[in-house]
Amino acid sequence: MTEKTDVAVIGASPAGLMAARYAVLGGADVVIYEKKEEIGVPCHPANSVYRGMMSANGEKIDRSYVRHCIDGMKLVSPAGRTITVETPGYALDKEKFDKFYAEKAEKAGVRIECGYDVCNLSSYFGENVLNVKKTTAAPDEAPQKVKADIVIIADGIFSQTAVSAGLRTMKHPEDVAWGTELEIEAPGIGEEKFAEYYVGSHAPGWKSTYLPMGKDRAAVGVYVRRHGKDISGFLDPWVDRICEMKDIDRSEMKIVSAKSGGDPIITIPDQICKSGIMVVGGAAGQSGIGYAMQAGKIAGETAAQAVSKGDFSKRMLSQYVYKWKDALWTEHIFGRIGLEALRKMDDEEIDELFEVFEDEDVSSKIHGNTFGQGLSVMALMMKKKPSAILKAGALFRNR
Repeated sequence: MTEKTDVAVIGASPAGLMAARYAVLGGADVVIYEKKEEIGVPCHPANSVYRGMMSANGEKIDRSYVRHCIDGMKLVSPAGRTITVETPGYALDKEKFDKFYAEKAEKAGVRIECGYDVCNLSSYFGENVLNVKKTTAAPDEAPQKVKADIVIIADGIFSQTAVSAGLRTMKHPEDVAWGTELEIEAPGIGEEKFAEYYVGSHAPGWKSTYLPMGKDRAAVGVYVRRHGKDISGFLDPWVDRICEMKDIDRSEMKIVSAKSGGDPIITIPDQICKSGIMVVGGAAGQSGIGYAMQAGKIAGETAAQAVSKGDFSKRMLSQYVYKWKDALWTEHIFGRIGLEALRKMDDEEIDELFEVFEDEDVSSKIHGNTFGQGLSVMALMMKKKPSAILKAGALFRNR
């Protein structure tokens, strides 16, 4: 027997859940197929959001999944120069966060099928056919066929579904940042009010992190680009450094959990739409929980409009791409420019660049959309230390 639905979403990621919810709110019949047996178990290492990111989605923070409230973030150079950005944020219980949004989707009318693997996706004569199978099924058991007018792929950075659909979803897949986040336990380690992000040669291409999670818990991690998936050689020294900075005896520190994954922070989304198919979230190279959810919302709204018109063409679904680019394209481009320049800079150059902003009230001086913020940063650099602009030119180095 073949099942029929308007929209099939592959993956109950935050982006997938938003896409499903907004598609069903727009009148479409929607089902999600999630490979995990339980929503949010195991969860991705992403473990924080900031209020501004969620507000852009029209989503209010719910205390049920918040472990600790923070006042903002501190960006730290190799020599310890610090830029403080005051922006309310939240350390998450990621499992509860995922389940919270799964419940919202189900209440809206989405059907979520956990423990189902999408073995194959084929498109012909304007119709998508998914072969889905229980993850616990015997190898020789025949898969169930599901026909869907629209398929939204949201199964994460390791997605092979998008590849099988013939989509090259990232312009720079070689720039996925691979990382590991450890949740650690030590007396008072989680009581601070700012997340800390450290940049430099100790974490090539991206960052090392400290996120207070309340009381005696914190998350520490390292994300590295262009050094392969095994980043243990960077993680162990970082844990030692955290213990030293936070005055912790490592022998008394307990590792509660470890989560590894990829961050497509500057891979730049590429082919994320074709006739009958859209791709959102990590599978599309859309990094950050809030940003991925915003992309999912746009895709879901587009799917609902397509279903109401009976038009599943690439031209119709490209409204998702246009609206996503209007909202977030500049964000991704500026992010790539900045992090590529950072990757090519020496530690001394990074310190000099940070000196421009150290002790400045950055939060009050950088305004507007991302493009406007970028111009504000450049203007501040020119005003305080013109030579720092030369350091930003590191982007053009052949490294």
